[in-house]
Amino acid sequence: MKAKQFLVVGLGRFGMSVARSLSDLGQEVMAVDTDAALVDAMAPHVMQAIQLDVTDEEALSSLDIQNFDVAIVSIGQNTRDSILVSVLLKELGVPYLVARVNDELHAKVLRKVGVDRVIFPEQDMGARLARSLLTPNVLELMELTGDYQIVETRVPAKWVGHSMLDLDVRRRYGLNILAILRGGRFLVSPAPDIPFETNDNVLVMGRKDDIERLES
Repeated sequence: MKAKQFLVVGLGRFGMSVARSLSDLGQEVMAVDTDAALVDAMAPHVMQAIQLDVTDEEALSSLDIQNFDVAIVSIGQNTRDSILVSVLLKELGVPYLVARVNDELHAKVLRKVGVDRVIFPEQDMGARLARSLLTPNVLELMELTGDYQIVETRVPAKWVGHSMLDLDVRRRYGLNILAILRGGRFLVSPAPDIPFETNDNVLVMGRKDDIERLES
């Protein structure tokens, strides 16, 4: 699969974490900040790191914004700059824009100017922690539109030694197995006759109710 191109604007703790994680996953990342020290710290970990005044439309347009698949505005407490940069990125033609927000009002304004997805780092982390404490087998959770989720979870013990074909996962559980994580690597779209192993994790997509049944 071809790597996507990501632009990360703002290199606080959240921005650095996102940029490094995307880069570690094999994606092409450009990281931008006004602080030279933060840019220098990020440079070894991404494809390109640039010091730039992102509130300057001419400077921002020099990055050929429309060539990025996703832009992530991770500017911290400066709500004004976050809104301004988000507006500029949308006007410059970024296809998909994600922004970190500080509160509900900040989120409301960004949605109004066309931001595709807003992130509440503290709230999202708190919800994930609560979910992990209640359902310890769930390692990662992604909410989709409607009633669907994508979850990374440990393989149920009773699945070990059996394949998706044996278990008839789609019909009996209402779930789609997108990948198996085995030995540190993902087996994407795994063959239906591959038996599950003890230390496997699976990436599963399905309705919330069906996933909850699997967890229980």
